[in-house]
Order: sequence, then C-alpha cells, then structure tokens
Amino acid sequence: MRIGVTFPQTELGPDVGAVRAYGQRVEELGFTHILAYDHVLGADREVHRGWAGPYDVHTTFHEPLVMFGYLAAVTTTVELVTGVIILPQRQTALVAKQAAEVDLLSGGRLRLGIGLGWNPVEYEALGEDFSNRGRRSEEQVDVMRRLWTEQSVSYEGRYHTVTGAGLSPLPIQRPIPVWFGAASERAYERAGRLGDGWFPMMAPGRGLDEARVAVGQAAAAAGRDPAGLGMEGRADWSGGRDTVGEELAAWRAAGATHVSINTMGAGLRGVDGHLAALEAVAADLPR
Repeated sequence: MRIGVTFPQTELGPDVGAVRAYGQRVEELGFTHILAYDHVLGADREVHRGWAGPYDVHTTFHEPLVMFGYLAAVTTTVELVTGVIILPQRQTALVAKQAAEVDLLSGGRLRLGIGLGWNPVEYEALGEDFSNRGRRSEEQVDVMRRLWTEQSVSYEGRYHTVTGAGLSPLPIQRPIPVWFGAASERAYERAGRLGDGWFPMMAPGRGLDEARVAVGQAAAAAGRDPAGLGMEGRADWSGGRDTVGEELAAWRAAGATHVSINTMGAGLRGVDGHLAALEAVAADLPR
C-alpha cells in the first residue's frame, strides 16, 4: 500500500515558499504521492444567501495542475495526484493538454483523479452545464485518452468534435492514469467500467465493502480485471497519531492500494505544523 499526503489547500494560504517546503519535505520523508483537492471559484456568502458549501470565496485553493507544474521542478520522485479535478466544468482538450504537460515536466509522475463536483456556482462561471456533467465526463475521458495516445485525432461524439487535431508534445504516460471519485451507484459503475482506480468517499466498513463489489462488478461486465483497479483511501490526522495508524491498518485490510494522510481541519498552524504531523506519521511507517 502506497502512503501519500493530502496537500492542505485551505490552510497554507498564498505562500509559494510553503508550497515548495511542503513538497520537498514530504518527498524527503518517503511519502509516495501528494494529492490536491480542486476548486476554481468560491461562492460569496453575501450574494448566495444560505450557502451551505464547506468552502467560499475566502477559501484558498491553488489550481492543482499549475501547482503541480511548479512542484515538478522542485521534487524528483513524488507522484502528483489530483483528488479530484472537477472535469466537466473544464474544456476537455485543455485539461488533456495541461495534464500532458505536467506529466512531461514531472517525468511521468501525474495521476489524474477526476470527479463531477457539487458547486453549480463554479459551473455557471466557467460556462459549463451542471445538469449533464455525469454523462459528459464519460466522453471527456474517452477524448483525453485518445489525445494522450494518438498524434492526430478525429472524434465525433455527443459533446465533442475533434477534426484531425492532436497534442504536441505527448505525455510520457500514454495514457495518463485516470481515477474516479465515487460516492453513488452510478459513480461506482463508471469507475469500474472506465477508471484505472477510484477514490471512495467513505471509511472502511460495510458501505465500502458494498461499493467495492459494485465497482468490481462493473469492471468485470466491461471485460476488465477488477484486481487491476487501484483504490485510494484517506486517513485523518484530526484524531492524532494513534488514530492515523488505526486508519491505515483498516484501509490495508480493506484492500486499498493507496492512502493519503490528511492533516487539514486538525488545527495545525502553518506549513511547519502540517509537516510536524507528517514527520510523526513517517516515523511510524515501516522502512
């Protein structure tokens, strides 16, 4: 099981030095990957009265793919993971281009986690349709994989038309791994049928067991080997060092191939606080 970290998007602010220090120290500690959440825009609660979302216009989010381009230059081995990019609110060919560039600059270290999102404010501002995002995302994945593996692509779909066009340079990974965030029966089916792996939105237990069965059945129905799909869980620092160890053990028993240590929301102060927590976790990991 590969153990990485969740980049504390909302708690480091705009400090570029903190981004660099975090990425380099995480790599030194032996963590295998850095996972970053995604939001392009936050809603203004003064305008959107009764806003119930966990983030708003004041919440800091670095754009993951741009930040990964920076981290690619200051790290050498750590995998860079979007967890998850809200794909349907973005132009497909542009995401394919940005992902290919990050993969190239990082030496093939990108894993593209994608999801549908929950924030219609972002979709409106980015000019995309919130109502058809699930169906559209499936075609987006198909288009991106074609663009990552073929020099010239012609494609006529329900939502995309590409006529004799392609990316240059192509990525190192052909195709780049695509993982799905999944929290519903439809999403489990999509992850099993199309994904290289998936991110469960729950802790180990009966719900996860049922979700794994659904993902595996969808993979098998599509003629794919369910054993070849990755699964990434999350262990939270909020309960402290011992709780992280217990959660890692639970995810290992559940069959996770990857886990990210999440230090957000634990009351840690600045990059030094987050790194101190990760140093404690790293000290407990087998070498």
